[in-house]
Amino acid sequence: MLGVGHEKTLRHYVLKIKRGSVYRGGMSNTESRRRGSYAKGIAKREEILTRALEVIAREGYGGASVKELAAAVGLSQAGLLHYFDSKEELFTAILRKRDDTDAAQFGPIDAMTPLDITAVRTGFLGVIRHNSEVPGLVELFSRMAADAAAPQHPAHDFFLERGRTLRKLFIDVIAPAQSTGDLSPGIDPDTLARVLQAVADGLQLQWLLEPDIDMAAIVGALFTALQTTPTDTAVRTARG
Repeated sequence: MLGVGHEKTLRHYVLKIKRGSVYRGGMSNTESRRRGSYAKGIAKREEILTRALEVIAREGYGGASVKELAAAVGLSQAGLLHYFDSKEELFTAILRKRDDTDAAQFGPIDAMTPLDITAVRTGFLGVIRHNSEVPGLVELFSRMAADAAAPQHPAHDFFLERGRTLRKLFIDVIAPAQSTGDLSPGIDPDTLARVLQAVADGLQLQWLLEPDIDMAAIVGALFTALQTTPTDTAVRTARG
């Protein structure tokens, strides 16, 4: 039980809160300004990333200097870096924005619809075809992926998490497809997921050197090679 002195102190504290801005039905002017400034900062950051995607896609990796990107959104270089700690962090955020944009465009129409190997294949090939239209972003991704191998690089955690997320997406559809006989069970799902990631990432490097390579066709051929045929299923059933 609270003593008299504590009770008075508590009552004083409660009354003080009730007289505050929350009980008056709104925020203080200072809080309002802070939230407004924060919201504007978030909006400006999104504008920078959206314009950066457009600039790099149009001008290529060579047009991805901080000066060029700053000019595209009407900022100085210092003004642009006010929203990002470094050029590397900016480029990491651009790649994250690219992934979000690709997921919205090529991902499942209904997030509640269960994914299967066909849907994932269609979406994955859609992203790869789109990549062939934005060579600057492909070059940015490839350069950053190599640099990010260093643990201290700002993009290191991004690429680690990106790889894990992509492989989990594959594993979640490969395992059921193998169990139903739609995919060959010869390679375990985790290994096969890494193979698909390695092929897609490696093809981007080859494509930068040989732009006539059809990346989507090659990855599509790999998916086809992994599919089982009625004969394969009949043989496995007979052996089982």
